[in-house]
This record gives sequence, C-alpha cells and structure tokens, in this order.
Amino acid sequence: MNRSLRLVVAAALAVSTGVAMPVAASATSAPGILSLAVRADYPSWDDVNAAKQNEATKAAEVQNITGLIGELQQQAAQLGDVAVQKGNEYLNAQAALQSATQTADSSRQRAAEATAKAATAKAQFAQLTVELYRSGGNQTANLFLSGSQAGTLLDQLGTLNKITEQSARLSSLATSTQNLATTLDAQATVAEDARTQLAVAAQQAAADAQVAEQAADAEVSAQQAQSDILFAQLATLKDTTAAVEQNYQLGVQAAKDAADAAAAKEAAANQGDGNGNDSSAPPSGLVSDPQGAKNYAEGQVSARGWGSDQFQCLVNLWNRESGWRLNAYNESSGAYGIPQSLPGNKMASAGADWRTNASTQVNWGLAYISGRYGNPCGAWAHSQNTNPHWY
Repeated sequence: MNRSLRLVVAAALAVSTGVAMPVAASATSAPGILSLAVRADYPSWDDVNAAKQNEATKAAEVQNITGLIGELQQQAAQLGDVAVQKGNEYLNAQAALQSATQTADSSRQRAAEATAKAATAKAQFAQLTVELYRSGGNQTANLFLSGSQAGTLLDQLGTLNKITEQSARLSSLATSTQNLATTLDAQATVAEDARTQLAVAAQQAAADAQVAEQAADAEVSAQQAQSDILFAQLATLKDTTAAVEQNYQLGVQAAKDAADAAAAKEAAANQGDGNGNDSSAPPSGLVSDPQGAKNYAEGQVSARGWGSDQFQCLVNLWNRESGWRLNAYNESSGAYGIPQSLPGNKMASAGADWRTNASTQVNWGLAYISGRYGNPCGAWAHSQNTNPHWY
C-alpha cells in the first residue's frame, strides 16, 4: 500500500521519563527537556477503500488502524504524564519556598526581638551604673561622718546593695541576650540564603511546568484530529460508526485498565493514599468546573440507562475522590483527575486531552466503573466497604 509519512507528535518530554522513542535533535529544547519527534505511517482513505475489497486485506487494515490508535493514546499518555509530573514538581518547589520563607521571616523576627531586648538590658545596666557611681561614695562618707543617721544610712546601703545586684543581673542579661541575638542573626542569614536558592528553584520549576504543559496542549488538537480520522476509517472498514468504534475501544481499554488498576489501587489505599481529597492541583491555566463536570456526568449516566440513584452514588464517590476537580492529583499514589485514575495516563484511551478535559475524564471514569463494578452504586459500595476508601 502507498503510505505517506506524517509527523504526528513533536513534543517536549522530560529526560527522566526514559521513554524509548525516536529522537530528533532540537535547538529549542528547554533545560532538562528533551524534544522528541515521532513518525508513523497512516493509511489514506484510498488505502481504506481498497482494503474493503478483500476480507484478508480488510482484517489486516483493521488491525493496523487499531494499533495506530493505540500508539496515539500512548503518546497522549506520555505527554500528559510529563505535564502532571512537572506541575507537581513546581508545587513541591513552591511549598519548600513557602516553608523557607516562613523560617527566614521567623528567624529574622526573633533575631530582631533579641537585639531589642539586649539593647534595653544594656541601657538599663548603663543607667544603674551611673546611679550607683553617683550615690555610692556619698552614702559611705555620710555613714562615717554622722552617727546619728547610721540606721537610715544602713538602710540606704541595703538599697544600694540591691541596686548593685540588679545591675549585675542586667549586665548578665545584656550579655546573654546579645549572644542570643548574634546566634539568631546568623541563623536568619542561613535561612535567607536557603530561601533565595529555593526561590530560584521554584522559578525554574515553574518554567519547566509551563514548557511541559504547553508541549502537551499543543499536541492535543493534532492527535485528536488524527484519532478521529482513524476511528472514522475503522468504522468504514467495519460498517459501523466512528462513535460506536470509539465507545467500543474505550470499553475494551477501560476493562483492561480496571483489571490492571485493581492491584495498584489497593496497594495505594493500604499506604493511606486512597482518598483523593488529600490530593493537590498541579499549577496550570486549567479551569476546574466541578458543577459543569457533574452536569455532563449526569447526562452520560442517563445515556447509559442508569437512574438518578446511580448518579447520586457517582456524586458521592467522586466527591470523596477528587471533589470533581479535573486537575486533582495525589502525589503519593499518582492518581489524577475527577475519577482519580491510577495512573492518570490510563485516561488517554478516552482522549488525548485527558489531562485538561473534564468530559474525557468522566467518559473514562464511567467506562472504568461499568467494566469493574457494573454501575456507580457498585463502585460506591466497594469504596464504602474498604478502609481506607478506594474503588
């Protein structure tokens, strides 16, 4: 068959992913980012129409197109993974910076307070020293010159002795407080140096996250368009519709995901990572619309022939898992999205935009639930009966 090579993915992937794919050199790669170019042969419509004339050729073309769809899904999974990973690295860098900032500010404040206390103690000591010098000699002379006032003068000397003791205490306090202030000032300097370094790290992490997100987002449209063509060609070969083929492929993949995810979900839950409410949201320009996601899910639940009771079970389930936030991320387990897919890239079977599209996540989540538990209430019952909760 005649094939035309078409560039389908040119994206920035982190070197740390270790993805074994053909590499094309790029002069525009950001630090720590590897630019990859992946090529694949795609059938033309002439190829598809020609293949329909022979059953063996048609079967081979169906297998070929199915494989190409799988490759696109894998690419979408890898791109999204990097974006989520880099986003979470930025979150961690920001958290470290905030902690260091609080430490530095607290250290500087404590140093300033200690310095102020030392200055006050020094001033009080100096004042008492002056008073002691002024009164000490006169009181002693009066004691020797006037016996009639001896009792009064002894009282005064007792007071003087107390002042002397207080002066000594102030001197000790001034010294110790000054030493503390010096120590705290040194600690504050170290903390501020750490804050400066972490600020640079956070800035770099933010830049890396932005590059990864832009790379993933830039490829979504191209991948989705190519995927739509492949599904349409597959439908032509099988005399169905693209929608039927997409739903069938999603169902098949979701069933596989359900089997694969069971052990991972249970392991993550046993480590205390089964509750998506503890998840965080990687930074991005994503707009999370929980109510919009619920509205879409309600329509999809109804389209599957499930009743309002099933929708309520779904609401309960995903309230607990993610709060219906499309960018909910559990750093410990790696679960992502509204249904808390583990790992998040499994949702690529529902669409290249799995990282950013609530509808895609809902579609995958419902297919996963249907394949593993039959319906949302089955998934909710399982979640309720496990501790910590997972499904």
